[in-house]
Amino acid sequence: MAVGARSGRDEGEERPDDAVERETGKDGEEAAARPHRSFWKELPLLVGIALLLALLIKTFLVQAFSIPSDSMQNTLQRGDRVLVDKLTPWFGSEPERGEVVVFHDPANWLSGEPTPEPNFAQQILSKIGLMPSADEKDLIKRTIAIGGDTVECKKGGPVVVNGKPLDEPYIFPGNTPCDDAPFGPITVPKGKIWVMGDHRQNSQDSRYHMQDSTQGFVPVDKVVGRAVVVAWPVTRWATLPVPETFDQPGIGNQAAAAALGLGASGLAPVGLGPAALGLTGAVPLVMWRRRRLTSGRTGR
Repeated sequence: MAVGARSGRDEGEERPDDAVERETGKDGEEAAARPHRSFWKELPLLVGIALLLALLIKTFLVQAFSIPSDSMQNTLQRGDRVLVDKLTPWFGSEPERGEVVVFHDPANWLSGEPTPEPNFAQQILSKIGLMPSADEKDLIKRTIAIGGDTVECKKGGPVVVNGKPLDEPYIFPGNTPCDDAPFGPITVPKGKIWVMGDHRQNSQDSRYHMQDSTQGFVPVDKVVGRAVVVAWPVTRWATLPVPETFDQPGIGNQAAAAALGLGASGLAPVGLGPAALGLTGAVPLVMWRRRRLTSGRTGR
């Protein structure tokens, strides 16, 4: 008796694809039955996440600062907004010569300076950490010399770092490098920097605080970060690179002046100066005594 071919399943047996279709239909019904959350209910969560991300960025990556004075003209104008790199200091990076840096007031440099009254938006943003508080005292200047450098500036001359004169085209037109407040030579202690404003005759910088507790130096741990971009207004958008004069050969040779016991330009004694002066004074005396002895022997 012939036997018919089987279909591969018994009558009434459920196929796997039937189960899939039934489950899919069930999920579709549940999805249709489940109401969508309102955009307005999602908005607070989105705002919260955005603020958290902004706070993390401000704390660890970049922060915007407003320029309150004219001390950095023409590089920076009053009212400019700059973005400050706060990431690299977390990895041990320290300010380099030529960088424009923001730093906390090291020794009441801003004492007596008026504090601008923030508007409502600024108050809110400062409370959540997206803008500096009006109570924070921060300054912005250019790093001229770093720890171990010898720096000076004589009236009528340029700023000299480790024996190398600086070409400073960024100085405000009509200003001199330091005629209003000559200084040095001085050696910057390790862990400190020497700062000056680009508008030299309108900048209360390191030169004017040499009698303070910090002797005009800014501790590295007071530095917030390096200003890298002028972000606002858009018509003044620009980067803030290190000027070429700070890359000249030999400017980083801190040992050169120290080894000779000379100041930054080799004009003023530092460290070994007294010994050098003593030697200078002793030479004529020795020569005079030698001539006396020689003439005495010849006359016999």
